[in-house]
Amino acid sequence: MKILIENIDIITCDYNSEDIIKNAFLGIEGGYISFISRTKNEEFKPDYVINGKNKILMPGLVNAHTHCAMTILRNCADDVSLHEWLFNNIFPAEAKMEPEDVYWGSLLGIAEMIKSGTTTFADMYLHMDEVARAVSDTGIRANLSKSPWKFDASKKRLANQMSDCFEYYKKWNNSANGRIKVSVEIHSVYLFDEESLCSSAQIAKELDARIHIHMLETLREREESIEKYGMSPVEICLKTGVLDVPVIAAHCVHLSKKDIEIIKEKGVNVVHNPSSNLKLGSGIARVPELLSKGINVSLGTDGAASNNNLNIIEEIHLTAMIHKGVNMDPTCINAYECLKMATVNSSKALGLEREIGYIKEGMKADVILFDMNKTHICPINNPISAIAYCVQGSDVDTVIIDGNIVMEKGQLTTIDEEKVKYEVKRISKKIFNL
Repeated sequence: MKILIENIDIITCDYNSEDIIKNAFLGIEGGYISFISRTKNEEFKPDYVINGKNKILMPGLVNAHTHCAMTILRNCADDVSLHEWLFNNIFPAEAKMEPEDVYWGSLLGIAEMIKSGTTTFADMYLHMDEVARAVSDTGIRANLSKSPWKFDASKKRLANQMSDCFEYYKKWNNSANGRIKVSVEIHSVYLFDEESLCSSAQIAKELDARIHIHMLETLREREESIEKYGMSPVEICLKTGVLDVPVIAAHCVHLSKKDIEIIKEKGVNVVHNPSSNLKLGSGIARVPELLSKGINVSLGTDGAASNNNLNIIEEIHLTAMIHKGVNMDPTCINAYECLKMATVNSSKALGLEREIGYIKEGMKADVILFDMNKTHICPINNPISAIAYCVQGSDVDTVIIDGNIVMEKGQLTTIDEEKVKYEVKRISKKIFNL
């Protein structure tokens, strides 16, 4: 399908430019951005035209860390510590989940993400075949992680599922027209042990895959790691080879000076999850410091059980605000840096920076359009500031992924939203005996 978006203002999120391309024409063909121009391309004959008046176009947002199907567990086990939340509430509830439940929970999460501008997400969870099926069915792009080891919460032990990990990679990597990429999941150093860390790292090397891991989310994690391994989570990951492949490291709240040096040297991609970290009382990652050292910092929502939404625009807004307050410095991070954290930085974390993350001819056509004709945004003196500080997830008007319109004028085109909500409500009642 050939799509023309006309009379549109564009925020490119390119590394080297803060320029806004005003009143432009953008062409999409074969799933790619075919041209961007300030004059109409008369040779381009579109199948469909979108009027960009009163709208802003930018790259689709990338949620670099979430657990999509945890939408089923939204609004339960709130206002407790992470350890109590995970071991006493979440693990027991997850033990009741069937594969089909994860499919419907993933559909709900994907619907929520698309409606708030997310076009790509990185996921780790249970029954990952069902997550992949949901991604394939809905047209979204995703990096999906499969664990070589399964943690049995009831017996607090690990079960080997390495063969399943290889099969999952073979089945799903580069599937759905290349929209699905597969990584290796290491949940955390506190659920794994040295042997499983080593073997997981080896599998990632053999598959030439990334590793997706929770890292130093809490102070307790650091203390338990030193007790268990005699070193920090970052150091044990270095020792076991985990950091020898590209790593998506969620949270990184409690990094030591030595940890930061290791992360910088090994090129680890940090994912900042401000809502989840605040809600669980985990702390606030030192994002301005990490950025100043050249470390790639991206944004994630975490799961809807600890956030409680999957709205990455809210994470952009929080990131642009909280670090100014914590550091008592309004210049320590700016609006454009926060937009790039949710686009080009997150695409780099997922290894997709050559395909998505900024607006340029030849890139994949993953773009979103905001309706800027809203009272709470007027007047738009600075479009970048407007996106970071004013825009809401509900202001997303149109979403295009891989050249396909998956939402237009706020209406999803690939998901039956009412059916999905009905099924998730049914599943939630079953799990919580309501």
